[in-house]
Amino acid sequence: MIKNQHHKLLIKIGIITAITLIFAIIMPLTLPGFRLKLLGRFISLAIVALGIDLIWGYTGLLSLGHGIFFALGGYALAMHLKLQLSEGELPEFFTLYGVEKLPLFWQPFHSFPLTILAIIIFPAIVAAILGYLVFKNRIKGVYFSILTQAALLVFFNFFNGQQKLINGTNGLKTDTEKFFGILAGSDQAQLIFYEVTIISLIATYLICSWLTSGRFGRLLIAIRDDETRVRFSGYNPTEFKVLVFAISGAIAGISGALYTVQSGIVTPSYMEVAFSIEMVIWVAVGGRGTLVGAIIGTLLVNFGRTFLSEQFPQIWLFFQGALFLLVVTILPNGIVGWWQEYAWLKLRSLLESQKSKVKSQK
Repeated sequence: MIKNQHHKLLIKIGIITAITLIFAIIMPLTLPGFRLKLLGRFISLAIVALGIDLIWGYTGLLSLGHGIFFALGGYALAMHLKLQLSEGELPEFFTLYGVEKLPLFWQPFHSFPLTILAIIIFPAIVAAILGYLVFKNRIKGVYFSILTQAALLVFFNFFNGQQKLINGTNGLKTDTEKFFGILAGSDQAQLIFYEVTIISLIATYLICSWLTSGRFGRLLIAIRDDETRVRFSGYNPTEFKVLVFAISGAIAGISGALYTVQSGIVTPSYMEVAFSIEMVIWVAVGGRGTLVGAIIGTLLVNFGRTFLSEQFPQIWLFFQGALFLLVVTILPNGIVGWWQEYAWLKLRSLLESQKSKVKSQK
């Protein structure tokens, strides 16, 4: 049994290595700049999908408000990029509103290390506070989803109205600012950000895989399947749910920062309800509770949307709706779930039958 597990682990490592080489080396050499930038954005979105799969697929917490944490990470990095100016200068939008002195909460974002900490810690803290307020009252199921969506609307309206502090509905543009001495919109910078995004996705996947493979992962699944029994077993589900929700929030913050630096702008639109629902759809299409399904679903849906919108600009939304209906009705466990529960078993039985035929002929 140990030998079999070791064999599976080697196969898994081999697959991850092969896919990494394809995306990290072959894609940059074959794709034009625009397509590579799109791929980088989609890979960054796959990171937030992993965070959602961690709380929804494994813990049973359907969050419809992850746009909050995604946007917080994006704003943190955008503020740092906005401050890459000569000493005494202010970002251009401040002058439009008569602001003559940099607001106090902008000051820490002069430092890149502090910015990195803010990208990870600030969304995690907000998620932990929100989660604690909800979970301590034992709110779950559809009520939890509604509350996360309500929190999303609150944050959206707040950020949308802060014209003097963060440029409100216009957001923060980052495409003309310098980052480590290189222009953030240049091809050199784009390739660097693309490679960093791939590394971040692999690291996030490995962390989520580690969290869900051991005792902690089994406890999350137990909370998802029967929280009352977990409570009677002597565990406090609230603590674990707050922790995993905070981890998911931090993952979303990293995703938002990487997406922002590759798209060149962050706006309150990241906190629109439709965008947070899309994140859930990516996981559902790929297969929740699988991790790799979250990545596949994100890339498939976003590339499909890009292709359909280019080829059928008038009716592409109908194709996208048909895809979602197909997944919900025919593949309720997503693409990876279908492969694991049906296609792989069918293929294995077919291979075994072929082997038995060969043996019988001999």
